[in-house]
Amino acid sequence: MSLLNKIFGGSKEPKEEKVLPWIPLTETSQLATIAQKSNTKTQVIFKHSTRCGISRMVMNQFVAMYDLTEADLDLYYLDLLNYRSVSDEVGVEFMVMHESPQLLVIKNGNVITHASHGGINDINLQDFVS
Repeated sequence: MSLLNKIFGGSKEPKEEKVLPWIPLTETSQLATIAQKSNTKTQVIFKHSTRCGISRMVMNQFVAMYDLTEADLDLYYLDLLNYRSVSDEVGVEFMVMHESPQLLVIKNGNVITHASHGGINDINLQDFVS
């Protein structure tokens, strides 16, 4: 392979796509379960707007950096466009003003940290593993 192909990604081998252990957050009733489960295991909600380029970029960076397992924490994915009422209720239940994209880390029924936009990838989730 030439130097230019190495620099500009001319590899013919397909990249394996990383898949996270997402739990779809689609019902407001799940919020009570999340709060309850947070007493014994860290719960994380990732709120994502599927039509927003910034949200997509942050999501891709988050996925690339993620190095935890299902044993470490529960990772919920909330599609803001399809489940706006769920997103609204997340704000009420956990007392965090809505932003997009947004990451909430929940322990003992409370949000212990949250961030939006590029700040999401500044959170070291390993620091919050129970």
